Amino acid sequence: MTSPVRKILIIGGGFSGMAAAIQCAAQGLEVDLVEIDPGWRSYGAGISIGGATLRALRTLGVLPRFLEVGSAHDGAQVFAPHGQLIAELPTPRVAGPDVPGGGAIMRPVLAALLADAVRASGARVRLGCSFTHIEPSGDGVDVAFTDGTQGRYDLVVGADGLYSAVRKAVFPDAPAPRYSGQGVWRAVLPRPEEVKNTMMWVGPKVKTGVNPVSRTEMYLFVTEDRPVNERVAPERFVPALKALLEPFSAPLMQRARDALGPDSLIIYRPLEGLLVPQPWYRGRVVLIGDTVHATTPHLASGACIGIEDGIVLAEELGRATTVDGALQAFQQRRWERCRMVVQNSARLGEIEATGGDKAEHARIMRESMIALAQPI
Repeated sequence: MTSPVRKILIIGGGFSGMAAAIQCAAQGLEVDLVEIDPGWRSYGAGISIGGATLRALRTLGVLPRFLEVGSAHDGAQVFAPHGQLIAELPTPRVAGPDVPGGGAIMRPVLAALLADAVRASGARVRLGCSFTHIEPSGDGVDVAFTDGTQGRYDLVVGADGLYSAVRKAVFPDAPAPRYSGQGVWRAVLPRPEEVKNTMMWVGPKVKTGVNPVSRTEMYLFVTEDRPVNERVAPERFVPALKALLEPFSAPLMQRARDALGPDSLIIYRPLEGLLVPQPWYRGRVVLIGDTVHATTPHLASGACIGIEDGIVLAEELGRATTVDGALQAFQQRRWERCRMVVQNSARLGEIEATGGDKAEHARIMRESMIALAQPI
């Protein structure tokens, strides 16, 4: 191993930060990971997983555990609101002939299995801790932490999400996240026998669907146009979601609607995107994941490209002879793929919100899936 770095700090314990920790530790590097949430919690309901994500999870060594606690399946179906089948979408087996082409899992479950892998990797984890100051100095970076300690690192990795404090401190001129004009609802419900893969119903202004997340549960997702990014009070969640589902007369959608009640796990999130222009690093501080390329979920690939970032960064640190060379190579491998996901996802949302060209929508979906299947 010829890595130009020995000691790395990762700020943020989300999917991209955890992937970087696992793979950098596998390279024999000393890894510190700090996460501001003392409970290392992951907020959310279900998350759809494509073949490229399953491939990345295989690289991290956690795919067997995913297959035990999540759901992996082939194909997706698209229906009209009343239930007529419109299309059958293939999902190539990107992760290998023995692994289905897609799947889904509860977001907290995926986060927990990755956290277990981080701890098993030998990375040192500090929870309830972040940084107060980052100061590049010579051939390293001096960091002061919120717990009063200090450390010096060969490389600092900012993986602290859409509203990154690292980005604000090191890249003060970076653009801010942009609201897309859409919001997404997610709810966890019992899984009926007939729900075996991804199923979607497409209306004029609303798209809904279900995806199995385990042997007994599925998650319901609904994407709606919401021109103003406004808070939705939790007491409005059930009636608002029921109203969105009312025009979908397909029996499964109506049963899902009827199953919603006061005890249902429902989450609403405004959809925001971000693509920070190159460079994604300054000196010995590099940004990965949602910190530089947050995407809406239209391609189900946000977690994918963040996890891939961690894998590619570790690979380049393991083969380069200089820090700058490693970060340049990382950025070169990641830019076009991440740009494609962010911008194509945003365009899909625009087409859905405006009732735009369905042929363009289908073309973008097809071309994006082909691109995502390519090696990273």
